[in-house]
Amino acid sequence: MLKHWPPLNALRGFEAAARLGSFHKAAEELHLTQSAISQQIRSLESFLEQPLFFRNGRSVALTDAGFDLLSTTQALLQQLAVGIRRLEQYRKPNQLVVNTTPAFARHWLVPQLGDFHRRHPDVDLWLFTSDEVPDMATQTIDIAVRDDLSAQAECSFRVLLEDRLYPACHPSLLATPADGRTTLHGEREMDWAHWQVQGGADVGQRSQGLNFSDPGLLLDAASGGLGIALVSELLASPARAQGLLQPLSEQRVRGPRWAWLVHRDSEGGPLTRSFCLWLANALDRSE
Repeated sequence: MLKHWPPLNALRGFEAAARLGSFHKAAEELHLTQSAISQQIRSLESFLEQPLFFRNGRSVALTDAGFDLLSTTQALLQQLAVGIRRLEQYRKPNQLVVNTTPAFARHWLVPQLGDFHRRHPDVDLWLFTSDEVPDMATQTIDIAVRDDLSAQAECSFRVLLEDRLYPACHPSLLATPADGRTTLHGEREMDWAHWQVQGGADVGQRSQGLNFSDPGLLLDAASGGLGIALVSELLASPARAQGLLQPLSEQRVRGPRWAWLVHRDSEGGPLTRSFCLWLANALDRSE
C-alpha cells in the first residue's frame, strides 16, 4: 500500500504551510528554502491531481480539498509523534541519544568521542545526525548540539560557543594567483556575502564557482584543494592542525552560534550530566 502514499516530506511541508498560511513561514519553521516548500506542494498536488491552495501573489489560502487534507494530515502526524515518543520504553538502560548536524559530527564530535568513551565507557551513545532541527517534544532525543538551535518547550537551552569564520584554502593553492582560484560557496554564514557584510577583506573571492549546501562538504572541498572557502574556526581546526588549510587573512567575522537543547526528562540523569560536562569542557579547549 505504500506506493499509494504521497511523499511524507511533502505532507509535512503541506501541513506547515496550511497551518501558517504561508510558504515562507513554513520554510522558516522547517529550515528549508521557500522553493523547496513550493516544490513539495506542487508534487503533492500532482500526486493528488487537484490543487490544495489558491495562490495570489505571496498569499495562499486552502481549497476545500486542502482543508480536508489538513485535518487528516495533522491527525496522522500527531499519531506518529505519539507513537515515536512511546518507543522510549524500549531504550537501553544506559543509552544516550545525541542529535547534531552531519558537519559537526564528522569534523569535530567524532574525532573527540574517543576521549569521551575513555572517560565514560558505560555510556551507550547513539549519535543521530540530521539536516533539520529535531522536535525535542516528539522525538526520542536527550541532547541536541547544533548551530541552528533556538529554545523549545520542555527543554533547557544554552549557548555554548560563538563561532568565528575566516577565508582559507589548501596550502597548495597559495602559489596560484588569486584570480585563478576557484571560489567555493556555502549557505547561511558560509556565504561570501556574509563575509562582505561583516567587513571582510577581498581575498579574491568571486560570485561564480562551486556551491555547497552542507558546510561539512564545503570544508572537505577546501581541504582537498578545490578552491577558497569561508570556513568555521571550530570545524576547521582539525584540518588546519593537519596542514590541510591555510588562512588567507588574519581577519575573523561572526559565525554561527553553537548551542544545546537538553530535554527535561533527561536533564537530571547522570548520563546526560556526564556528556554535557564533557562537551562544555571540550568546546572550551577548542576556543
